[in-house]
Amino acid sequence: MTDTPLIRHLPDRLTTQRQRLIRSWEVLLLAVAVAIFIFNALASPYFLNVWNLSDATFNFTEKAMIAFAMALLIIAGEIDLSVAGIIALASTAMGWAVQFGTGTPGLVSIGLGTGLLCGAFNGLLVTRLALPSIVVTIGTMSLFRGISFIVLGDGAYNGYPASFAWFGQGYVWWVFTVEIVIFALLAIGFGVLLHRTNFGRAVQAIGNNPTAALFSGIRVPRVKFILFLLTGFMSGLAAVCLTSRLGSTRPSIGLGMELEIVTMVVLGGVSILGGSGTIPGVVIAAFVMGLVTFGLGLLNVPGIVMSIFIGALLIGVIALPRLFAMIRR
Repeated sequence: MTDTPLIRHLPDRLTTQRQRLIRSWEVLLLAVAVAIFIFNALASPYFLNVWNLSDATFNFTEKAMIAFAMALLIIAGEIDLSVAGIIALASTAMGWAVQFGTGTPGLVSIGLGTGLLCGAFNGLLVTRLALPSIVVTIGTMSLFRGISFIVLGDGAYNGYPASFAWFGQGYVWWVFTVEIVIFALLAIGFGVLLHRTNFGRAVQAIGNNPTAALFSGIRVPRVKFILFLLTGFMSGLAAVCLTSRLGSTRPSIGLGMELEIVTMVVLGGVSILGGSGTIPGVVIAAFVMGLVTFGLGLLNVPGIVMSIFIGALLIGVIALPRLFAMIRR
């Protein structure tokens, strides 16, 4: 009787990674984006115009700037629903400063600084007083926008310097807007931050189990405070771009934007319960929502229908995974 050697079948790592990639949520979203692009091209003769496609990026770039920071915050198990209110307050602060002759560098600093202060206020309430972030930010959402309404009433701030328009209306090269370049740089930066740094791993660990993360040496309150700061700062940046593009400030600026931002994050594959998600998914989701809203606009679909679609999309993205799990069981 001869001894037969034991044969070990090692898994093909390359094949396994390729299969995981094909089955990933990001690939599915990319296929949806391509399908929407083709549908829009067939539905409207104006869709494939290069300048129209360039202007279509305004439908998502400002929201996506906040969505990157919001993704990290939701992965950590928290949420910020005051981002649109921060935009209104930051825009009001910039408009007020314009009345005193403040130049473009000062306006940008005021917009970013206001966002940073609002984020710090939210972060202190959540991390120091241990209040639920959803309750805190619902309150500050009304607080920040309410201050804008008190300051402006039914009026508006105008008279922004011509150089300030570069952020929301300028082009860097040919048809590439300043906002899409900022969007691309932020996507790379946040992708590296979440997927290639210890801070990103700490964010994911907190989202999965904050108690275990705390006992493993992660400063959970500090990380969450930084995330609220980051979200406020990105809201201030979005306020700079949006105010620059519109050329005026009204207390209703950015109204309802928080719903679209959360939808963008969840559509990108970030778990609303925290612990998982990717920046590439948020990037693709931003393009999907931008293509949808731009396509509906070309077809003269009323804004209220777009709002209904966004709300239904948010509910569907949250509910579908649970429905599939129930069906499998």
